[in-house]
Amino acid sequence: MSALSRDFMTVIVLAERELLRFLRQRNRVFGALAQPVFFWLLFGAGLSASFAPSTGQASVSYLEYFFPGTIVLIVLFTAIFSTISIIEDRSAGFLQSVLVAPVSPTAIVAGKLLGITALAVGQGALIYVLAPLAGLGFSFVHIAMTLPLLIVIGFGLSGLGFAIAWRTDSTQGFHAIMTAFLMPMWFLSGAFFPASGVPVWLGWLMTANPLTYGMSALRRILYLDQPEAVQALPGMALSLTVTVCFTLSMVVLASIVVRGRQLETS
Repeated sequence: MSALSRDFMTVIVLAERELLRFLRQRNRVFGALAQPVFFWLLFGAGLSASFAPSTGQASVSYLEYFFPGTIVLIVLFTAIFSTISIIEDRSAGFLQSVLVAPVSPTAIVAGKLLGITALAVGQGALIYVLAPLAGLGFSFVHIAMTLPLLIVIGFGLSGLGFAIAWRTDSTQGFHAIMTAFLMPMWFLSGAFFPASGVPVWLGWLMTANPLTYGMSALRRILYLDQPEAVQALPGMALSLTVTVCFTLSMVVLASIVVRGRQLETS
């Protein structure tokens, strides 16, 4: 079997293993799917009366504003819960078996990220059908543009989670890092509150946050029929460029940490 064939089979097997693991641990659905939806309903209903952000010329309810952020939160939660399996696989000895196999680090990373991203996008798509309830557009064009974007965002967040989990020895330590790093990354993406009106230093943090641009691209897609509502956000070209560059960087980073561990193992 050629090296290319081995790498291809590795990608398929690892991705399939991730999907099967999810089906056998259905309680993860609550953490990755039900909890963000609960947050959307809770915060959307609770804050609508006192907080109605104005974006461009259109004023929206908080339930509507928070909906795109909920979709990204689902992708983020899926990345967090799924990459924990890397720590579990190391404890069980599975990772050691993969590392000594004659396959490239990129194949190992691609297999894991493909499975995780498939789960993230699938769950995000389930919530997306609720878009009309939030007052947002829902059509074939919206779906055709949203799914590829979620795939790119999913790969980026999964790659970041992968790189962190690969260098973490315990699930407790991983949760601590995720709480201190990935959740603020989501909060500062414009998912929970808009950048307009925030202190200057907070605005700079939001501008430097790569997830801000994925969030902006998603909002622009959801408001295709109302461009005036998102005119204050970064442009689509800039948003897509930053999002793609972030994802590529995270995939490369994940491959680097895997290659380092392969060298240590050998």
